[in-house]
Amino acid sequence: MNLRRTLATARRVLAQLRHDPRTLAMLLVVPCLLLTLLRYMFDGQSRVFDQVGGALLGIFPLLVMFLVTSVAMLRERTSGTLERLLTMPLGKLDLLLGYAIAFGLVALVQAALASALTLGLLGLDIQGPTWLVFAVAVGDGLLGMALGLLVSAFAETEFQAVQFLPAVILPQLLLCGLFVPRDAMAPVLRWVSDVLPLSYAVDAMDHLSTGPDVTGDLVRDLAVIGGCVLLALTLGAATLRRRTA
Repeated sequence: MNLRRTLATARRVLAQLRHDPRTLAMLLVVPCLLLTLLRYMFDGQSRVFDQVGGALLGIFPLLVMFLVTSVAMLRERTSGTLERLLTMPLGKLDLLLGYAIAFGLVALVQAALASALTLGLLGLDIQGPTWLVFAVAVGDGLLGMALGLLVSAFAETEFQAVQFLPAVILPQLLLCGLFVPRDAMAPVLRWVSDVLPLSYAVDAMDHLSTGPDVTGDLVRDLAVIGGCVLLALTLGAATLRRRTA
């Protein structure tokens, strides 16, 4: 990895985002709008909002980040930009880490806006430290980014990239414990949920929602999220193609 090339890639991606207000709105505004909609769906049922709001504070940014990054990387290939970049002394890992830094900065802003809105104006009751809620939200955004970069290597068109959302994310959403406690699932479903990263993202928010202590389970969940981000970026570098056939 070359740090200078990685940072140059991050600057280029940030410059592109700065001139794309629709994508910025998708990344920063849409999660806040979805959380606000959720809050008023349960107007007068604050206990229900407290039960699911923490988990969705991590899930909504992950969904949006997955969609945007998978399409953004695919556009690099279909436009020929990626092929031109890789003819220069720029490695695939340099490229992906540059994307990770750029979208990681966006994830920081995204998590700050969503956390401030949810914990402040929307009144979500979280027992754990606010800074840890913010950290988990950032980690979830980074997880969505890393998974999006990984699956973009297997798409030929933007439509195919979007199709990976129901194929990769929705099964995790069903098995993460949001709708049915993971302990109450059939054994085979519980085993599958144990290897899906979104399960640990939801578990981390659940720990923060119900208790103020930093437990070993919470540390494990954060470690799994971080490990999955690194693994997805590494696999993405190994499978990234210069262009779409």
